[in-house]
Amino acid sequence: MDWHEVAVTVSSQGEEAVADLFYQLGCPGVSIEDPELLQSYVESGVWDYHDFGEVALTGQSVVTGYFAEGKDLPAKLSQLEAGLQKLLERFPEWVLQVKGATVKEEDWATAWKTYFKPIHVGQFLIKPTWEEANPVDGDVVLELDPGMAFGTGTHATTTLCLHALAERVQPGIEVFDLGTGSGILAIAAAKLGARVKAVDLDPVAVRVAQENVEVNRVSDVVEILQGDLGTVLHGRADLVVANIIADVILALLSDLPRLLRPKGVFLASGIIENRAVDVEEGLIQAGFKILERREDSGWILLMARWDSIAPI
Repeated sequence: MDWHEVAVTVSSQGEEAVADLFYQLGCPGVSIEDPELLQSYVESGVWDYHDFGEVALTGQSVVTGYFAEGKDLPAKLSQLEAGLQKLLERFPEWVLQVKGATVKEEDWATAWKTYFKPIHVGQFLIKPTWEEANPVDGDVVLELDPGMAFGTGTHATTTLCLHALAERVQPGIEVFDLGTGSGILAIAAAKLGARVKAVDLDPVAVRVAQENVEVNRVSDVVEILQGDLGTVLHGRADLVVANIIADVILALLSDLPRLLRPKGVFLASGIIENRAVDVEEGLIQAGFKILERREDSGWILLMARWDSIAPI
């Protein structure tokens, strides 16, 4: 399959809004090249190794999304153009440039690997399968080859989830991971002692997640399922995590009564800041109490629990 790559150069303050446009149009993966973020990682020392040299700060980011070539591609590109035009009308000071190209699947699957290095996120050491790393005592090692599935652990939405899982997962609990992508959150929960069912609609993500589960030797406690998020799951979990986007989270709220136990906790991430209020209101209307709201780089994680006993 060929893919149409669209790269949008935008003022750094607009990167989250552009990324959200891509997600709303169903992009299976979005990458963000942010020189300021890259420099912060280089200076912080969280990478065990890097060879980026001096990072030029331009005040701009490049947000890249991929659309499958097909009959619906022109319509999606038109919607993207319209969405970008609306952003420019609201924020005329933003720099905005758009470039498009066709990319072979095998090129997309490997080109980004240059930027994926071992990194610590709390107690987790996220290590690409092709890189060397030196774990220390207490590290929970997550080995990943995300391929074309979302989830290297470096995006703010994922790091928010990893920190929350480290606090909430207890040995023996059951976790549902909705929209598992590369499987990183499912694997993290399993290595903290949980039994996990992870689901994704994308067959590529399901294949990649299964491969990562096997590499991390947690196949005995992680089940990867393909389907429309909650509809393929049976039973009820102690913790449900959904690192997706606001609209999908709102759509799955009606499924939560049959997926989450009465005292269970729901972690909702992948929410851009300007959609957080919508999700908060949706959660409250669905019978949840917001326990905590966390923010990182313009992305929001909401931690919620049933405000009353959830209906079966």
